[in-house]
Amino acid sequence: MENLFSISKTAKMVNMTAETLRHYDRIGLVHPHKVDKWTGYRYYSPEEIVRLNAINALRCMDMSLEKIKEILNFNDFDKIVDYLNQAEIAADKKIDELNRAKERIERAKKHYIAKKFVSTSTGEIFVQKLSKRVIMLADNLDMPTVDNLWNYHRHFYAQIKESEKDKFSFEDTAGRYETDDKTKMFVICEKFASSKNLVELPAGEYLSVNCNESEYDEFRKKLLETAKQKYLVCPKFIVSIVQLTGILKWDYQLQVLINEGK
Repeated sequence: MENLFSISKTAKMVNMTAETLRHYDRIGLVHPHKVDKWTGYRYYSPEEIVRLNAINALRCMDMSLEKIKEILNFNDFDKIVDYLNQAEIAADKKIDELNRAKERIERAKKHYIAKKFVSTSTGEIFVQKLSKRVIMLADNLDMPTVDNLWNYHRHFYAQIKESEKDKFSFEDTAGRYETDDKTKMFVICEKFASSKNLVELPAGEYLSVNCNESEYDEFRKKLLETAKQKYLVCPKFIVSIVQLTGILKWDYQLQVLINEGK
């Protein structure tokens, strides 16, 4: 037999399935060079294999089969070059999107690795010494949700003027800041400039407790009562740090200042 290859051999050569080759035949994209009239077996020549490899390359550019068929039928090199230029622009855009996705994945991975070692024991009130922290309050977010915790930094960068954004950076820590008249989500600043949304949390001793969301109100009340009765302090604010326990789950660490450091 002339230099022809069976459908299974051709499929292996071009890294496709036999069903894909049959589909291409049905839609008129690539017909086999020969079909045995007795057995119905399809056979492909080197010419079809070149065409199939070209289709593979164009498919990597996210082109539809309809567009690929159109390109393969072009007899105008200028049209082909123009089309490939457009495909290159689309590919660059796709690469940028994938790079951004990879950065988010790497950031999330580091975040979860770090959080893995945080104690998740709940219910026991304890005292911890914390350094001064500067937080940025959200303009329009008051409660953590699955939606706003995913890539939550963007909400805070959106509050900053474009010309000032390089003056700010944030830790991978979100939380709630609660006073008598307001509750706002916040992010802890690593670097910051002047802003109306900034609040300083003083260094000092903080009465703290870990709890889950369903226990929040109960332990909030218990924490405030302990601060008042045992430490004779009426806290002016409550900080609730979000502690991730899973992709879509989190607990809180409630903190109230009982002794400001110097």
